[in-house]
Amino acid sequence: MTISSSLNAGVAGLQANATRLASISDNIANSSTFGYKRVQTDFQSMVISSNGATYSAGGVRASTERLIDQRGSLVSTSNATDLAVRGRGMLPVAQLTDVNLANGNSQMFLTTTGSFRTDANGYLRSDSGLVLMGWPAQPDGSVPTFPRDTSDGLEPVQINVNQFSGEPTTQLSLGVNLPATDTDAGSAGDVQYLSVEYFDNLGTSENINISFTPTVPGTGTSNEWTMQLTDSALDGAVVGEYVLTFDDSRSAGGTLASVATTSGGAYDPATGNIVINAEGGPLEINIGQLGASDGLTQLSDSFAPVSISKDGSPVGNMTNVEVDANGFVTAFFDTGINRTIYQIPLVDLPNPNGMVALDQQTYQPSPESGSFFLWDASDGPTGDIVSYAREESAVDVAGELTAMIQTQRAYSSNAKVIQTVDEMLQETTNIKR
Repeated sequence: MTISSSLNAGVAGLQANATRLASISDNIANSSTFGYKRVQTDFQSMVISSNGATYSAGGVRASTERLIDQRGSLVSTSNATDLAVRGRGMLPVAQLTDVNLANGNSQMFLTTTGSFRTDANGYLRSDSGLVLMGWPAQPDGSVPTFPRDTSDGLEPVQINVNQFSGEPTTQLSLGVNLPATDTDAGSAGDVQYLSVEYFDNLGTSENINISFTPTVPGTGTSNEWTMQLTDSALDGAVVGEYVLTFDDSRSAGGTLASVATTSGGAYDPATGNIVINAEGGPLEINIGQLGASDGLTQLSDSFAPVSISKDGSPVGNMTNVEVDANGFVTAFFDTGINRTIYQIPLVDLPNPNGMVALDQQTYQPSPESGSFFLWDASDGPTGDIVSYAREESAVDVAGELTAMIQTQRAYSSNAKVIQTVDEMLQETTNIKR
């Protein structure tokens, strides 16, 4: 009956507008929730009959969708591990309860922002119990290749705040000037000494002690020195000895002319390096190329260690960690060194709005969202990761309040339709009187 369909349409209108009001109230309640994605309610008409002399009202149906691809603005914070995604992509996280099971198979969830801090076990987790996930780096700071279409390689990011770290010295560079007058006939032939610190494989400070002994000729000038290297870690044992001859020509005066190896690794004229076997392993020492003035030189009458540099560092304490725009988690130590310990990928899907929404502004891939892929941050379609930042709620309170007024009016109008139908039915029942 047509009048009955009007009643049903009014009831459907009440239900649809109640659904819209529920989504509006949820949006307004979460207008200050970091990373919240607003819910949108759409109406679709239901058509029962549109031809003929009579018309039956089909009513309306409400459908809701969470707009996960809408992003809120970023706000600055003071915590280095407050993270937000600028652009496309989402951060992989896991529930702390899954991580505490320690079964090595934590389920991956996705979020666009989070305030992560280390807990008692060193995990980077949020107050809501979300643990940041990433790929672990090798001890040298490199990140191995992991499969990008699965979360199997991801691990909870765990920071050992009491971690110690040291790097062994593998390279030395010597920039030393030897006095040319010491190789003249009649000079005293004083030996020049130089001690260079290096760090062994355990971060212990050791020394390479170097002596430069001039060759004093009977007449003229020899321009020749004997360089001997000893290692304090080997109780002063000789690890290399070389005979250095310097050029005295007008064009290349004072630079190395030749290097003869007595013991130790051979001199490489292409690089200017010699390799000695220190206690912890091979140690590469750069003394300069032939004819170059940036290594060992022989000029004037003074002994001058001009430039001595080396890699490696002593053992130091971790002071803090930071996440850069490419997702690399870097640990900083009080010795001035830093080391990459994790890489945080960004997860992208063809249809982000098709994901399943969960608590704590987390989402889970679904068949509607499509298959996910793990990208390096700032690579491919993804944006970058911003530290010291949080993403605000995507809700526009003014727009939601306006929609609430419209919903209230629509609800009242549908209620009026039901009241009118009730009065018409009452008139129908009064015909028999």
